Amino acid sequence: MFTFVTPKLNMMTIQELADFFDRYKEERLHGRYVHFEMIEPLLTKLAATFEVRQLGVSENGLPIHLVKAGSGDRRLVMWSQMHGNESTTTKALFDLFELLLDKNNATAKQILATCSLYIVPILSPDGALLYTRLNYNKVDLNRDAQELTQKESVILRNLIKDVAPHVAFNLHGQRTIFSAGATNNIATVSFLSPAGDAERTVTADRKIAMEIIVAMNKYLQKVIPNRVGRYDDGFNINCVGDTLANQGVPTILFEAGHAPDDYDREQTRKYIFYSLVSSLEYIATHTLSGVGHEQYFEIPENDKLFYDFIVRNAVVHGEIMDIALQYEEKLIGTTVRFVPIIAKMGNLVNYFGHKEINVKGKEVTHSEDMIAIVEGNKMLSFSVNHEIFSTTLVKN
Repeated sequence: MFTFVTPKLNMMTIQELADFFDRYKEERLHGRYVHFEMIEPLLTKLAATFEVRQLGVSENGLPIHLVKAGSGDRRLVMWSQMHGNESTTTKALFDLFELLLDKNNATAKQILATCSLYIVPILSPDGALLYTRLNYNKVDLNRDAQELTQKESVILRNLIKDVAPHVAFNLHGQRTIFSAGATNNIATVSFLSPAGDAERTVTADRKIAMEIIVAMNKYLQKVIPNRVGRYDDGFNINCVGDTLANQGVPTILFEAGHAPDDYDREQTRKYIFYSLVSSLEYIATHTLSGVGHEQYFEIPENDKLFYDFIVRNAVVHGEIMDIALQYEEKLIGTTVRFVPIIAKMGNLVNYFGHKEINVKGKEVTHSEDMIAIVEGNKMLSFSVNHEIFSTTLVKN
């Protein structure tokens, strides 16, 4: 429990957060593909004001950096891109850095005076470069918290040991499949206060994490109502968050999800920025005790009810059914492409598509004659009465 006492300031409005994002967005980062070469000049800029140092190297020899900002007593550790293809939170971190660099911003000054932030923008630079969940040795770093077989895992563990944080932020991205509860509401942002034991005990430390999540959710409900989810807190000691919770560190899992027509995750980036700034202001201006943590359980638990594209009421091989496609992300050169793969066929009335087409009982054939409409095959387009419909992602 925090024992610090700080006078409360007038809390930010959602309009102030929106103005901050418009003012401080780091325009040099955009889209899904973010890797070390892209952030290297940004780190050089930050080094003029904050402490920037290399913690070590990845399994394939790429540098892993720490940005240390602030001088307050409340110590926070944050890390992003533990999974290299989850870059939305990294973009939001550099937006946050831009805010913190503004010496005339009262919110930034309050945060930096009260908190000490230890931030690793890209923990898995090899995975980021290859655009993959796994590191160079094809290890999921978020399942390596106990064995510590990878250099990246050891670097994070040593940082946490050295800092002894009061709060840890574990920053991730989630797939487009998630709904906020059993509804047709997309889980655009999700959170979790991970359990520290198999019984999922709601400890004093977990209550602190829940209290902070509740504070962020109050802001998000103003801009994405009913689109905030909560992850299941099943315990796995091999996960970093569960290990930290087991050690008594209040830990928050951030998951950047999907927003309508936002496959570049630029809208979600904004909501993660809102979450980071509002949580830091809350930590900087409150004595944390777990008060109000019960409201955490009012956030709906995530379900998996979405597909990227659904063709409704299609006749395939004489049977009427729905065809659901999920985009598979592939790095082609330096561009992330979204390849539609047939994920499920049948009666999908209880599922939702981010995009849907109802062909109203007409026969559907694959636009490529040699490819069958079966689960597992790609389907870039399909034909209805000789009219071609594309299933590929068309960006605005």
